[in-house]
Amino acid sequence: MNKLALTALTSVFMVLGAASSAGAQELKIGYVNSDKVMRESAPAKAATGRLEAEFTRRDKELNELGARLKASSERLEKDAPTLSESERARRQRELVEQDREFQRRRRELQEDFNQRRNEELAAVIERANRVIKQIAETEKYDLIVQEAVHWSPRVDITDKVIKALNANGGK
Repeated sequence: MNKLALTALTSVFMVLGAASSAGAQELKIGYVNSDKVMRESAPAKAATGRLEAEFTRRDKELNELGARLKASSERLEKDAPTLSESERARRQRELVEQDREFQRRRRELQEDFNQRRNEELAAVIERANRVIKQIAETEKYDLIVQEAVHWSPRVDITDKVIKALNANGGK
């Protein structure tokens, strides 16, 4: 069992113990499906749209560069028997250089995309956590869990969180 799960379990047992010692006071627990929030909420969809808009052009350029590289490779393969040794070597060097440039640009695109995606996801998670905290305070929840092996639909407040995020942009 990982450390985070053990810590969460300990917290749950402490809350349950405190609730049982309080006597008739009922414990109010909620569950939020974070994956569903990240798929279905308006801020998450907007973040996805921003990422697509930001990276579509570069992705298209990279695909075009890859197609040119493939065409150059096929042309060299086809022409190789009729080329002089020096011409074949020159074109092979050019092809290697084009491939190196392609790989570099692909790596840069992937790194830039991952960084921006992490930034966008962090912003959405921050908004969602504010909404969850607001719901917890307003509706007097004792505990809201975001990761669980099993939960009852009775305690699932995911749709309520999504609705609140959609209503005010998560602010």
